[in-house]
Formats: sequence, C-alpha cells, structure tokens
Amino acid sequence: MSGVNCQKHNQKYNENQFLKISNILHLTRKEGKKMVIALGLEGSANKLGIGIMKDGKVLSNCRKTYITPPGEGFLPKETAEHHRQNVTKVLKDAIDQSGVKPSEIDVICYTKGPGMGAPLASVAVVARTIAQLWNKPLLGVNHCIGHIEMGRLITGAANPTVLYVSGGNTQIIAYSRERYRIFGETIDIAVGNCLDRFARVLKLSNDPSPGYNIEQMAKKGKKYIQLPYCVKGMDVSFSGILTFMEERAEKFLKDGYTPEDLCFSLQETIFAMLVETTERALAHCNSQEVLIVGGVGCNERLQEMMKQMCDERCAKLFATDERFCIDNGVMIAQAGAEMFSSGTKMKWEDCFITQRYRTDEVKVTWRND
Repeated sequence: MSGVNCQKHNQKYNENQFLKISNILHLTRKEGKKMVIALGLEGSANKLGIGIMKDGKVLSNCRKTYITPPGEGFLPKETAEHHRQNVTKVLKDAIDQSGVKPSEIDVICYTKGPGMGAPLASVAVVARTIAQLWNKPLLGVNHCIGHIEMGRLITGAANPTVLYVSGGNTQIIAYSRERYRIFGETIDIAVGNCLDRFARVLKLSNDPSPGYNIEQMAKKGKKYIQLPYCVKGMDVSFSGILTFMEERAEKFLKDGYTPEDLCFSLQETIFAMLVETTERALAHCNSQEVLIVGGVGCNERLQEMMKQMCDERCAKLFATDERFCIDNGVMIAQAGAEMFSSGTKMKWEDCFITQRYRTDEVKVTWRND
C-alpha cells in the first residue's frame, strides 16, 4: 500500500475508532450504567501490586517488588513470604493515595492465575479476608486478561491483536465470540524467562529487573551473533536459544564479543520471532491494531521493531510504559470492574487460585463487538 493510501486509510480508521468510542460512551450514559470502584490485588510472581480504579480512572497504583541478588532467580516460598510481609503496607498506601474509603469500594478483585502457586495463594488470602471484613463481593481475575483490559483502557485500542509477553507467558491473542483466542504461544519457556535466565549467566543485577538491564546493555552492542531462530507455525520456542547461549557465552566472550554484544544478539533474534508471528496473526485477523502488554512489553527495542512492522502494514501500534506493562494491581481492578459491571459473580467456593488458568477459558461478558 502506498504512503498516500496508507495515510488515508489511517485517517479513516481513526475517524471510525473515534465514532465507535463516542457511541460506547453515549450508550453507557443512556443506559445509566453503574460506575464501579474496584480494588485489585496482584501477586502472581515477584511483584506485589494493589491498585484502585474508579470509572476507568486510576486512583492509586502501588507496587513492591521482590528483588534477589545478581545471578539468582526468585523462588515461590521466599516470594510468598515477601508478599505476606509487605501486603498490609501496600494495601494501606493504595487506600490512602486513592482517597477512597473501604465502604465506598464496590468489589474486591484478585489474581486467580496463572502464576506461581505460593505467591498467588498469599495474596488471595488477603483478598478473601478484606472481602469478608468489608462485606464486599469477590472476583478472581485472569492475569493475562488484566493486562489486556488495562492496555485497551490506557491506549484506547479498540480491537487489537495482542502480543502478551512477560516472565511467565508469551501469547498472541485476538478477541472473537466472547473469548480472547490464542493464535500462537511459546511451546516451552516464556520470553521473559529466557531473558531473565540469560541475565543470570552474565550475573546482571535484578534491580530493577534483569530484562531491563539486558535492554540497556543491548543498546551498546555492536556485533551480531547468529543464533537459532525457532518459529514453528504460529508458535515460538526459546529454550533452545537459551541453551545455545548458556553453553557458548564463555567462548563468545573469549573470542572478543562483549556482554553487550550477547544481549544485543539475543534481543534481536527473539524479538524478530515475536514480530513475525504477530504479523501473521494481524494478517489472519484482518486487524489494524497491535497492542503489546506484559512486562517485556516495556522494552523499547521490541516496540521499535513492532512499530516498523505495523507501519509497513498501515497498522497502529499501542503500548504502555512500566506503570502498566509490569504486573500491577490496577490492571486486576480494571478487568474486575469490567466483569462486575457486566454482571459476573463468583461463588465463595470458586474463589481459589490456579497456576494454570488459560486466557481462552474466560467468557468475556463485557465486550459487545
């Protein structure tokens, strides 16, 4: 498509998107939809987050991260202990910053899964406790859908093809018929896990995160190393690339490559795989929007590569910064508020956690498109 035609296409698309959002707002006011104040608790991995949303507005977004020494990952037991020690203070901070009283909150939302069992359970206990103390309904939220709904809210993306990339998940998703459908995913480890584990090989700091430190080092890399490229249909595989780098990192360094070169090569390879599969899903869905969510979605190089692909297809790229990409409580509050507004209820006996909670298991009752 030529540049002129692409410009006209985007102009028409923006007008249609504006009309669609205006219609939604009009219908919401017309129907007198109840505005919801939701409190969300997130603790599926090493980030403990609690936030409060009101009518799509962020009132508070508090977070405390469990950081381990360089070269070490975080284990479930120690991570859960970190959450237990800090959850009371984070909850108090979230309420104080929001200016909302517990009596004004409509619903308590927590991450039901997926994630690490012990950290998930430690936060779910708190959610169940305050729901009983404050006599509020309780909703378990799918972690991935929390990312998607927060991304859609913050960016204004209407119906995007979603690339969900984090330490525990890698999925390409699109909405269809009351479900978020998975078009492709990792068949072994997640992209964030690949980056984190390679950071341990180089003994990089975990503060603020190993992935961030790899990103900064990659910006200084100059020499590219040819690495395995593993795309299988719509799925990707990262374990072989990680093993290749783990086994050869020391040799590469002796041969004159720098740690920055290794980070640069790893990023370029795995991000190219993600862009390829996302582009294929974009074409299949006949979509004009790409939304990147999840902790790895903060990576500026990934956003740059994805934007180049979107520009070539006359599509739009939507992404957020670390406030909303990295695991947080407001994304759980936002998804929970959508569920609550659409009439979703959860029985007390169903308020458990599950380490494996597929994105496409959830019936999306709050979308009409």
